[in-house]
Amino acid sequence: MCWRSLCWLLWLCAYLSYVQAVPIQKIQDDTKTLIKTIVTRISDISHTQSVSAKHKVTGLDFIPELHPTLTLSMIDQALVVYQQILNSLPSQNVVQISNDLENLRDLFHLLASLKSCSLPQTSDLPQLESLDGVLEASLYSTEVVALSRLQGYLKHVLQQLDLGLEC
Repeated sequence: MCWRSLCWLLWLCAYLSYVQAVPIQKIQDDTKTLIKTIVTRISDISHTQSVSAKHKVTGLDFIPELHPTLTLSMIDQALVVYQQILNSLPSQNVVQISNDLENLRDLFHLLASLKSCSLPQTSDLPQLESLDGVLEASLYSTEVVALSRLQGYLKHVLQQLDLGLEC
């Protein structure tokens, strides 16, 4: 009985030594592909082309701004904010984009774990309380500005992925 366990353990060790982890480059490639898909989805929504991401709209200051250098943590926090905004919008245009953002966050969490980083859980991040008032005042503007800024933000993230992201 002892020899059987020992043989099984040796076989398992040999098997595990040949199994390779998912390479980080594969995760980055999947992340880039998903970002490009989201950017294309936003471009396909015709009314998002009417507003520049640089426009200032009163009450939308909580939408994340671009930073010259991004970290995995900053990206995750920004994606949570964008996802909260999109989930608050009644438009059917943003449902798939919101789902894509959830998948993108999962990819960034995987990248972070491969780099031995820890990102905060969604429950640990602050919720946007001021969003309801903004939506009542200007629902259309909120959707257009949020999608436009999200598109610009994701293009910036795409560039940063090639440079390598820190925790």
